Amino acid sequence: MNDQLQKFMFSAAPVRGEIVSLNNTWQEVLKRRQYPTPVRTVLGEMMAACALLSANLKFDGTLIMQIFGDGPVKMLVVQCGSDLTMRATARLGEDFTGENALPLGEELTFADLVNPDGQGRCVITLDPAKKQPGQQPYQGIVPLNGEDGPLKSIAAVLEHYMHHSEQLDSRLWLAANDDRAVGMLLQKLPGDGGIVPHQGEHDLDTWERVCTLGGTLTRDEMLKEDGETLFRRLFWQENVRHFEPLAPRFQCSCSREKVGAMLKMLGREEVDGVIEERGHVEIHCDYCNQRYEFDPVDVAQLFAVTGLSESVSPAAERRH
Repeated sequence: MNDQLQKFMFSAAPVRGEIVSLNNTWQEVLKRRQYPTPVRTVLGEMMAACALLSANLKFDGTLIMQIFGDGPVKMLVVQCGSDLTMRATARLGEDFTGENALPLGEELTFADLVNPDGQGRCVITLDPAKKQPGQQPYQGIVPLNGEDGPLKSIAAVLEHYMHHSEQLDSRLWLAANDDRAVGMLLQKLPGDGGIVPHQGEHDLDTWERVCTLGGTLTRDEMLKEDGETLFRRLFWQENVRHFEPLAPRFQCSCSREKVGAMLKMLGREEVDGVIEERGHVEIHCDYCNQRYEFDPVDVAQLFAVTGLSESVSPAAERRH
């Protein structure tokens, strides 16, 4: 199965939908990091959800979805660009990493992993590719608790977020295993949603009907069938307009230049302290696990370039 995101619109009412299947994209994440089974499940569902939400945005930039936990999982992060390039990572507490890591039972739920004490939160950031002077990324934050207590899944968290932050009724169905991460999104749009009139009037029952149909999906069915098969099974009686399918893919934006810039921000004194202690500076990208090493010569050159640019700049300004 190929990685694909299919968008569609119901002609009888202002309701839109998407189905996404991440195969190679998800495998690229898993082959770079080894996560316990329940963490893989949550991170995969989060990737599918991030692709679904990002594809609906008329926005040139990156959607960053973060969940900060107070349980075994301290942080989950998924980034999705407007071109559907994606990367993801998870960070576990110290007790659950390293040689003496405590095991995580496969039966642990989303709430067990990230919100056992009720202090978890979800942060969604829209970071424009080209910012205007002084422009800050848009950020929305919601707790992992709803009106009736802790939210029990990634889908429930994002439905809660969309309802309260975006005023959009949304339903999400998500699933992930070692092979695939998949999801379906339905959203009820305000007004007429730009729909094509059908038989002169809107079908006021469409939203409830398609949500009921979506509710018949099982996790096993989602993970077994491709998106087209799922769509036909659910909505074969509906009048639906399809759009050109999109192709998500894995891509990490890390580079040696960016790591060098980060080290310069830390300052020469702190970097030299690491060199003195370890003989080199070693950085691993959290997303793709790429290793970047800077030896004493690399560090000297890094800061020599900085010093040179600073000493040259004032002279250049005086020439003007």
